[in-house]
Amino acid sequence: MPVWELTGPQRTRATLSRVSTPRSLPPAPGVRRSRIVTPGGSFAGLTAGPRQHPRGFVLLIPGFTGSKEDFAALLPRLAATGWLVAAYDQRGQFQTPGADDDTYALPELAADARSVAEVVAPRGADRHVVGHSFGGLVAREAVLADPASWRSLVLLCSGPGRFDRDDMTRPLKALVRLLDSAPLSTVHEAMRAHDRRRGKPVPPPEVATFIRARFVANAPASLAGMARLLTSAPDRVDELAAAGTSSLVVRGADDDAWAHPVQDDMAARLGTTVTVIADAAHSPAVENPDETARVLSAFFTTTR
Repeated sequence: MPVWELTGPQRTRATLSRVSTPRSLPPAPGVRRSRIVTPGGSFAGLTAGPRQHPRGFVLLIPGFTGSKEDFAALLPRLAATGWLVAAYDQRGQFQTPGADDDTYALPELAADARSVAEVVAPRGADRHVVGHSFGGLVAREAVLADPASWRSLVLLCSGPGRFDRDDMTRPLKALVRLLDSAPLSTVHEAMRAHDRRRGKPVPPPEVATFIRARFVANAPASLAGMARLLTSAPDRVDELAAAGTSSLVVRGADDDAWAHPVQDDMAARLGTTVTVIADAAHSPAVENPDETARVLSAFFTTTR
Protein backbone atom coordinates (compact mmCIF):
# COMPACT_ATOMS: atom_id res chain seq x y z
CA MET A 1 0.00 0.00 0.00
CA PRO A 2 1.52 3.37 -0.97
CA VAL A 3 2.52 6.03 1.48
CA TRP A 4 0.29 9.07 1.33
CA GLU A 5 0.40 12.41 3.05
CA LEU A 6 -2.33 14.88 3.98
CA THR A 7 -0.96 18.41 3.97
CA GLY A 8 -1.95 22.01 3.47
CA PRO A 9 -5.20 23.61 4.64
CA GLN A 10 -6.85 20.18 4.92
CA ARG A 11 -4.63 19.43 7.90
CA THR A 12 -7.28 20.32 10.47
CA ARG A 13 -10.44 20.84 8.43
CA ALA A 14 -10.35 17.32 6.96
CA THR A 15 -10.98 15.83 10.38
CA LEU A 16 -13.88 18.04 11.37
CA SER A 17 -16.16 15.28 10.08
CA ARG A 18 -14.97 13.41 13.18
CA VAL A 19 -13.47 10.61 11.07
CA SER A 20 -9.81 10.22 12.02
CA THR A 21 -7.69 10.08 8.89
CA PRO A 22 -4.12 8.83 9.31
CA ARG A 23 -1.69 10.67 7.10
CA SER A 24 0.66 7.85 6.20
CA LEU A 25 0.49 4.13 5.53
CA PRO A 26 2.16 1.71 6.09
CA PRO A 27 3.33 2.33 9.68
CA ALA A 28 6.52 4.25 10.34
CA PRO A 29 9.79 2.37 10.88
CA GLY A 30 9.80 0.65 14.25
CA VAL A 31 6.02 0.22 14.34
CA ARG A 32 5.09 -3.46 14.20
CA ARG A 33 1.87 -4.95 12.82
CA SER A 34 0.68 -7.94 14.83
CA ARG A 35 -2.19 -10.19 15.82
CA ILE A 36 -2.76 -9.88 19.54
CA VAL A 37 -4.19 -13.23 20.60
CA THR A 38 -6.07 -13.13 23.91
CA PRO A 39 -8.42 -15.53 25.70
CA GLY A 40 -11.27 -13.33 24.47
CA GLY A 41 -10.26 -13.26 20.82
CA SER A 42 -7.66 -12.14 18.30
CA PHE A 43 -7.14 -8.41 17.69
CA ALA A 44 -5.33 -6.59 14.91
CA GLY A 45 -2.68 -4.40 16.48
CA LEU A 46 0.18 -1.97 16.02
CA THR A 47 2.96 -1.94 18.60
CA ALA A 48 6.12 0.08 19.05
CA GLY A 49 8.81 0.63 21.66
CA PRO A 50 11.19 -1.50 23.72
CA ARG A 51 10.00 -4.95 24.73
CA GLN A 52 12.59 -5.10 27.49
CA HIS A 53 12.61 -2.58 30.34
CA PRO A 54 10.22 0.05 28.93
CA ARG A 55 9.34 3.11 30.98
CA GLY A 56 5.80 1.73 31.05
CA PHE A 57 3.04 0.45 28.79
CA VAL A 58 0.51 2.61 26.92
CA LEU A 59 -2.68 1.18 25.42
CA LEU A 60 -4.39 3.30 22.74
CA ILE A 61 -8.11 2.67 22.06
CA PRO A 62 -9.63 4.14 18.85
CA GLY A 63 -13.04 5.69 18.52
CA PHE A 64 -16.20 5.12 16.50
CA THR A 65 -15.48 4.45 12.78
CA GLY A 66 -11.77 4.63 13.64
CA SER A 67 -8.97 2.08 13.86
CA LYS A 68 -5.48 1.49 15.21
CA GLU A 69 -4.13 3.52 12.28
CA ASP A 70 -5.50 6.66 13.93
CA PHE A 71 -2.46 6.41 16.22
CA ALA A 72 0.09 5.63 13.49
CA ALA A 73 1.93 8.93 13.98
CA LEU A 74 1.72 8.80 17.78
CA LEU A 75 3.17 5.31 18.25
CA PRO A 76 6.75 6.02 17.11
CA ARG A 77 6.84 9.32 18.97
CA LEU A 78 5.92 7.74 22.30
CA ALA A 79 8.20 4.79 21.58
CA ALA A 80 11.11 7.14 20.97
CA THR A 81 10.87 8.33 24.58
CA GLY A 82 10.94 4.80 25.98
CA TRP A 83 7.29 3.75 26.21
CA LEU A 84 6.01 0.40 24.97
CA VAL A 85 2.85 1.32 23.06
CA ALA A 86 0.04 -0.70 21.50
CA ALA A 87 -3.04 0.29 19.50
CA TYR A 88 -5.66 -2.20 18.38
CA ASP A 89 -8.86 -2.48 16.40
CA GLN A 90 -11.76 -3.14 18.75
CA ARG A 91 -14.02 -6.13 18.15
CA GLY A 92 -15.76 -5.77 14.80
CA GLN A 93 -13.56 -2.81 13.87
CA PHE A 94 -11.57 -2.81 10.60
CA GLN A 95 -9.13 -5.76 10.77
CA THR A 96 -10.45 -7.35 13.97
CA PRO A 97 -13.23 -9.80 13.06
CA GLY A 98 -16.64 -9.30 14.57
CA ALA A 99 -19.83 -11.29 14.31
CA ASP A 100 -23.40 -10.09 14.39
CA ASP A 101 -24.00 -12.19 17.51
CA ASP A 102 -21.05 -10.67 19.39
CA THR A 103 -21.91 -8.41 22.31
CA TYR A 104 -21.01 -4.80 21.56
CA ALA A 105 -21.55 -3.35 25.03
CA LEU A 106 -19.16 -1.33 27.15
CA PRO A 107 -18.33 -4.10 29.68
CA GLU A 108 -17.37 -6.50 26.89
CA LEU A 109 -15.39 -3.89 24.95
CA ALA A 110 -13.60 -2.94 28.18
CA ALA A 111 -12.81 -6.61 28.86
CA ASP A 112 -11.17 -6.72 25.41
CA ALA A 113 -8.97 -3.75 26.36
CA ARG A 114 -7.89 -5.45 29.58
CA SER A 115 -7.14 -8.68 27.71
CA VAL A 116 -4.99 -6.89 25.14
CA ALA A 117 -3.05 -5.14 27.93
CA GLU A 118 -2.48 -8.44 29.73
CA VAL A 119 -0.94 -9.96 26.59
CA VAL A 120 1.17 -7.03 25.39
CA ALA A 121 2.33 -5.38 28.62
CA PRO A 122 5.34 -6.93 30.32
CA ARG A 123 4.64 -8.31 33.75
CA GLY A 124 4.91 -5.61 36.39
CA ALA A 125 4.90 -2.68 33.93
CA ASP A 126 2.94 0.43 34.78
CA ARG A 127 -0.12 0.52 32.51
CA HIS A 128 -1.58 3.69 31.04
CA VAL A 129 -4.68 3.74 28.83
CA VAL A 130 -5.70 6.41 26.30
CA GLY A 131 -9.19 6.39 24.82
CA HIS A 132 -10.00 8.56 21.82
CA SER A 133 -13.61 9.77 21.51
CA PHE A 134 -15.84 6.66 21.87
CA GLY A 135 -12.67 4.83 22.90
CA GLY A 136 -12.64 7.07 25.98
CA LEU A 137 -15.89 5.50 27.16
CA VAL A 138 -14.32 2.05 26.72
CA ALA A 139 -11.11 3.09 28.50
CA ARG A 140 -13.10 4.52 31.40
CA GLU A 141 -15.06 1.27 31.68
CA ALA A 142 -11.82 -0.72 31.71
CA VAL A 143 -10.44 1.40 34.56
CA LEU A 144 -13.64 1.18 36.58
CA ALA A 145 -13.67 -2.61 36.21
CA ASP A 146 -10.19 -2.91 37.73
CA PRO A 147 -8.68 0.40 38.89
CA ALA A 148 -5.60 -1.26 40.38
CA SER A 149 -4.52 -2.49 36.94
CA TRP A 150 -4.02 1.00 35.53
CA ARG A 151 -1.60 3.73 36.52
CA SER A 152 -3.50 6.40 34.58
CA LEU A 153 -6.31 7.18 32.14
CA VAL A 154 -6.35 9.79 29.36
CA LEU A 155 -9.68 10.85 27.87
CA LEU A 156 -8.76 12.24 24.45
CA CYS A 157 -11.56 14.28 22.83
CA SER A 158 -14.03 12.23 24.81
CA GLY A 159 -16.85 12.97 27.22
CA PRO A 160 -18.66 11.91 30.38
CA GLY A 161 -21.15 9.67 28.59
CA ARG A 162 -23.66 9.87 25.75
CA PHE A 163 -24.02 12.87 23.50
CA ASP A 164 -26.82 15.15 24.67
CA ARG A 165 -26.98 17.37 21.57
CA ASP A 166 -29.53 16.71 18.86
CA ASP A 167 -27.04 17.53 16.09
CA MET A 168 -24.92 14.59 17.34
CA THR A 169 -27.60 12.05 18.31
CA ARG A 170 -29.86 12.48 15.28
CA PRO A 171 -27.27 11.37 12.66
CA LEU A 172 -26.23 8.43 14.86
CA LYS A 173 -29.80 7.19 15.16
CA ALA A 174 -30.27 7.60 11.42
CA LEU A 175 -27.08 5.62 10.84
CA VAL A 176 -28.35 2.74 12.98
CA ARG A 177 -31.57 2.62 10.93
CA LEU A 178 -29.61 2.67 7.68
CA LEU A 179 -27.32 -0.14 8.87
CA ASP A 180 -30.38 -2.34 9.27
CA SER A 181 -31.37 -1.99 5.63
CA ALA A 182 -28.33 -1.23 3.47
CA PRO A 183 -24.85 -2.66 2.79
CA LEU A 184 -21.90 -0.82 4.27
CA SER A 185 -20.79 0.41 0.85
CA THR A 186 -24.13 2.20 0.48
CA VAL A 187 -23.94 3.58 4.02
CA HIS A 188 -20.44 4.89 3.37
CA GLU A 189 -21.51 6.68 0.21
CA ALA A 190 -24.46 8.22 2.03
CA MET A 191 -22.10 9.55 4.71
CA ARG A 192 -19.71 10.98 2.12
CA ALA A 193 -22.60 12.57 0.21
CA HIS A 194 -23.70 14.19 3.47
CA ASP A 195 -20.17 15.57 3.94
CA ARG A 196 -20.13 16.94 0.41
CA ARG A 197 -23.47 18.70 0.93
CA ARG A 198 -22.02 20.34 4.01
CA GLY A 199 -19.05 21.59 1.99
CA LYS A 200 -16.40 19.44 3.63
CA PRO A 201 -13.19 19.01 1.63
CA VAL A 202 -12.76 15.94 -0.53
CA PRO A 203 -9.69 13.97 0.58
CA PRO A 204 -7.00 12.85 -1.88
CA PRO A 205 -7.86 9.61 -3.70
CA GLU A 206 -5.50 7.45 -1.61
CA VAL A 207 -7.02 8.80 1.59
CA ALA A 208 -10.55 8.24 0.35
CA THR A 209 -9.66 4.67 -0.64
CA PHE A 210 -8.37 3.88 2.84
CA ILE A 211 -11.35 5.45 4.61
CA ARG A 212 -13.78 3.48 2.45
CA ALA A 213 -11.89 0.19 2.87
CA ARG A 214 -11.77 0.68 6.63
CA PHE A 215 -15.45 1.51 6.91
CA VAL A 216 -16.77 -1.38 4.80
CA ALA A 217 -14.53 -3.84 6.72
CA ASN A 218 -16.41 -3.13 9.95
CA ALA A 219 -19.00 -5.54 11.29
CA PRO A 220 -22.35 -3.75 10.88
CA ALA A 221 -23.35 -4.86 14.38
CA SER A 222 -20.21 -3.25 15.78
CA LEU A 223 -20.97 0.09 14.13
CA ALA A 224 -24.58 -0.06 15.28
CA GLY A 225 -23.61 -1.04 18.82
CA MET A 226 -21.10 1.80 19.17
CA ALA A 227 -23.55 4.31 17.66
CA ARG A 228 -26.22 3.25 20.15
CA LEU A 229 -23.78 3.62 23.05
CA LEU A 230 -22.94 7.14 21.94
CA THR A 231 -26.61 7.98 22.41
CA SER A 232 -27.16 6.01 25.63
CA ALA A 233 -23.97 5.55 27.68
CA PRO A 234 -24.37 6.82 31.26
CA ASP A 235 -22.24 9.46 32.94
CA ARG A 236 -19.82 7.60 35.26
CA VAL A 237 -17.40 10.43 35.94
CA ASP A 238 -18.11 10.56 39.67
CA GLU A 239 -17.42 6.83 39.95
CA LEU A 240 -14.17 7.36 38.08
CA ALA A 241 -13.15 10.17 40.41
CA ALA A 242 -13.86 7.95 43.40
CA ALA A 243 -11.74 5.13 41.93
CA GLY A 244 -8.64 7.28 42.43
CA THR A 245 -6.87 6.54 39.11
CA SER A 246 -4.92 9.54 37.82
CA SER A 247 -6.84 11.05 34.89
CA LEU A 248 -6.10 13.59 32.20
CA VAL A 249 -8.59 15.24 29.84
CA VAL A 250 -7.18 16.33 26.47
CA ARG A 251 -8.85 17.83 23.41
CA GLY A 252 -7.95 19.63 20.23
CA ALA A 253 -8.47 23.38 20.18
CA ASP A 254 -11.17 22.98 17.52
CA ASP A 255 -12.69 19.73 18.79
CA ASP A 256 -16.35 19.65 17.79
CA ALA A 257 -17.73 16.47 19.36
CA TRP A 258 -18.53 16.79 23.09
CA ALA A 259 -19.02 20.49 23.83
CA HIS A 260 -16.05 22.25 25.40
CA PRO A 261 -17.99 23.21 28.57
CA VAL A 262 -18.99 19.56 28.98
CA GLN A 263 -15.35 18.50 28.81
CA ASP A 264 -14.37 21.31 31.19
CA ASP A 265 -16.96 20.12 33.71
CA MET A 266 -15.80 16.51 33.36
CA ALA A 267 -12.20 17.54 34.04
CA ALA A 268 -13.23 19.58 37.08
CA ARG A 269 -15.12 16.61 38.52
CA LEU A 270 -11.96 14.53 38.04
CA GLY A 271 -9.89 17.12 39.88
CA THR A 272 -8.01 18.33 36.82
CA THR A 273 -8.31 20.77 33.91
CA VAL A 274 -8.50 20.25 30.16
CA THR A 275 -5.20 20.21 28.28
CA VAL A 276 -5.77 21.79 24.85
CA ILE A 277 -3.72 20.74 21.83
CA ALA A 278 -3.17 23.61 19.39
CA ASP A 279 -3.61 23.15 15.64
CA ALA A 280 -5.92 20.18 16.19
CA ALA A 281 -9.61 19.36 16.12
CA HIS A 282 -11.18 16.00 17.07
CA SER A 283 -8.08 13.90 16.26
CA PRO A 284 -4.98 15.43 17.89
CA ALA A 285 -3.01 12.19 17.45
CA VAL A 286 -3.34 12.75 13.69
CA GLU A 287 -3.38 16.53 13.46
CA ASN A 288 -0.62 17.40 15.94
CA PRO A 289 1.14 14.18 16.98
CA ASP A 290 4.29 15.92 18.26
CA GLU A 291 2.42 17.99 20.84
CA THR A 292 0.07 15.13 21.70
CA ALA A 293 3.00 12.80 22.36
CA ARG A 294 4.72 15.44 24.48
CA VAL A 295 1.61 16.00 26.60
CA LEU A 296 0.96 12.30 27.08
CA SER A 297 4.56 11.38 27.90
CA ALA A 298 4.84 14.19 30.44
CA PHE A 299 1.62 13.06 32.12
CA PHE A 300 2.63 9.39 32.21
CA THR A 301 5.98 10.37 33.72
CA THR A 302 4.32 12.25 36.59
CA THR A 303 2.13 9.25 37.44
CA ARG A 304 4.90 6.62 37.54
